[in-house]
Amino acid sequence: MDLTGELLIAMPGIGDPRFEHSLILLCSHEDDGAMGLIVNKPAAGVDLSNLLEQLDITPRSAEEAALPVRFGGPVETQRGFVLHSPEYKSNVSSLRVAEAFSMTATVDVLEDIAMGRGPEQVMVMLGYAGWGPGQLETEIANNGWLNAPATPELVFDLDDITKWEAALRSLGVDPLTLSTNAGHA
Repeated sequence: MDLTGELLIAMPGIGDPRFEHSLILLCSHEDDGAMGLIVNKPAAGVDLSNLLEQLDITPRSAEEAALPVRFGGPVETQRGFVLHSPEYKSNVSSLRVAEAFSMTATVDVLEDIAMGRGPEQVMVMLGYAGWGPGQLETEIANNGWLNAPATPELVFDLDDITKWEAALRSLGVDPLTLSTNAGHA
């Protein structure tokens, strides 16, 4: 099963407070593990201007530096990732995640955003979520996650606070009917 480009929706009772009500876009899902970015959790007290200042990048205007930064996951929380629309391609390296999404983890994308030449749709993250071989599949089997199709509207357009519920509703699931107990036949 390859869930690259799909959304993972954290189920109630996932057991890790860092993932409570998380919505994760899987950027890579292979036999040797999986990697994704949480798209609905703000990074406390950080916006793009903070990152640009640390990297000695001067934005063209305050508007370019006003983007929020999100908590992409608990792994390598000092490392930056930019999830964006696919029309933008880094001069160094961009990964095409799915038809509607790409990811870039090189400084040039931040420079382009600061100069107003960045992607049309963009999310800046610190850290990522990662799973070893078979770990994600086990968590899904144990009722830790649901998966759903990812759309630009769900990922980029909705407020962070409404994304989790909207992703569940896209599957026809009412969040109030979810149980923390897994069922096994």
